[in-house]
Amino acid sequence: MPVKHRLTAPAPGWTTTTDVVVVGSGVAGLTVALNVRKAGLRAMVVTKAMLDDGSTRWAQGGIAAALGEGDTPEQHLDDTLVAGAGLCDEDAVRTLVTEGPDAVRRLIATGAAFDRGEDGEILLTREGGHHRRRIAHAGGDATGAEISRALVSAVRSDPGLELIEHALVLDLLTDADGHAAGLTLHVMGEGQHDGVGAVRAPAVVLATGGMGQVFSATTNPAVSTGDGVALALRAGAAVTDLEFVQFHPTVLWLGPEAEGQQPLVSEAVRGEGAHLVDADGVRFMVGQHELAELAPRDIVAKAITRRMQEQGAEHMYLDGRHFGAAMWEQRFPTILASCRAHGVDPVTEPIPVAPAAHYASGGIRTDRHGRTTVPGLYACGEVACTGVHGANRLASNSLLEGLVFAERIAADLTGRHRAEDLPERSVDVTAARAAQPVPLPPSEARAEIQRLMSRGAGVLRSAASMADTAAGLTMLAEQAYAHVAEEKPADPRVETWEAANLLLVATALVAAAAQREETRGCHWREDFPERDDARWQRHLITHLTAAGDPVSTPEER
Repeated sequence: MPVKHRLTAPAPGWTTTTDVVVVGSGVAGLTVALNVRKAGLRAMVVTKAMLDDGSTRWAQGGIAAALGEGDTPEQHLDDTLVAGAGLCDEDAVRTLVTEGPDAVRRLIATGAAFDRGEDGEILLTREGGHHRRRIAHAGGDATGAEISRALVSAVRSDPGLELIEHALVLDLLTDADGHAAGLTLHVMGEGQHDGVGAVRAPAVVLATGGMGQVFSATTNPAVSTGDGVALALRAGAAVTDLEFVQFHPTVLWLGPEAEGQQPLVSEAVRGEGAHLVDADGVRFMVGQHELAELAPRDIVAKAITRRMQEQGAEHMYLDGRHFGAAMWEQRFPTILASCRAHGVDPVTEPIPVAPAAHYASGGIRTDRHGRTTVPGLYACGEVACTGVHGANRLASNSLLEGLVFAERIAADLTGRHRAEDLPERSVDVTAARAAQPVPLPPSEARAEIQRLMSRGAGVLRSAASMADTAAGLTMLAEQAYAHVAEEKPADPRVETWEAANLLLVATALVAAAAQREETRGCHWREDFPERDDARWQRHLITHLTAAGDPVSTPEER
């Protein structure tokens, strides 16, 4: 068995039990919970803030599925494979696009209300990389909020589904055979328990979202600190393709000093006909790709960044003035309000935009049933790497992936339950105690990690920039160890646990990105500007060494 590691934390002061514990309350986590409850299993949802505070509610554009006349799953598959730049698992993509339409219909049956035309049919739009209108949306540009509302309402209407809000997951518990047996967590005073506790369960589902907060500027909420990936690494699970972080090309530019979550300007704005222009009004995407502004996100983000470098500019512009006030108000009310709140009126002026960290295409390695390399541990949604996204996620495939693979996890757990393969498991206390504690960096390390990552491992990367980033991250880790040796360790609390998670995932990401010596999808190496299929049309698999260092190994062909 691999050497396990754990966060430095007090021993659990309370314990509860369930059949399935789901960590995360976005589309993926809540879909798992609702479906296993239908099968008669006990389920508990653990979430870091409130039920609707994750990334799902921030999704603007919509959910992609072959729902329109003339569209087919095969066409959706083709667009997804092109966007993934040669690294998609075609079988996983086929699962996504064939099961996706019915999964969306079941979501509608749960209560999600999508925008419809006068004929009652679901309205569909286009986004980057799609050759057809296949993006279903709600509230104009508030799709995620509507999906979250419907799922949260369904969860709250089930009195048998247990909830723990305001809880940060810490580490996985396993039995003597290495099978998941539950997890430890810290409840932040406002949940139904307080302090560090344990949830005993024979199945653990991680749906913790992304790790966008590893960068200074991101579209992700403050809770997206890579907790699930960090937990999986410490538990000995395999993680795949962390180097492929998608930077959304059109994020509202708030100034050079802006940090934290930034307002997204949905790709659907370009899907409806807005143009990317420079300060002189030149449409620089024309001629660069057959789809111009609707090229896959990695291509658009690179083009914006390149134009910014050429002109010494801090941002480009998204021009939708020709929409008129009525269209902005009806189709994009959320974006309109957000822009106006920051002093920009899209009706009368172009929107200043620049790329920002948006989505992790890699994550915890899973099969098509959401099973990780640790028995009993599942993952779905952004925290997982199902193979669907490859080197670059196709727009609006994320909500669909969370939905489809959550249903598959629930089906797998239901089958195991009926086969009596989900017995209560005893925690291996000896192994838990033997797990190596990870020293905690101080809470202020978070800002330094973000600065290092944005400067050296953002949209543009090189061996030199990543070496500097890795050195800075190593120094932060060494300082944490030194403070332990000096008996001045950081206090175990939410801020230092989050900093430890960010430090681990940042270190793992840089290690993988430094190893992949090519440019592919959303991984852009200035020193290796070409795609290299001969060497790199394969995945990088990351584990922790006995010393706790992440090491990436190319997958065998």
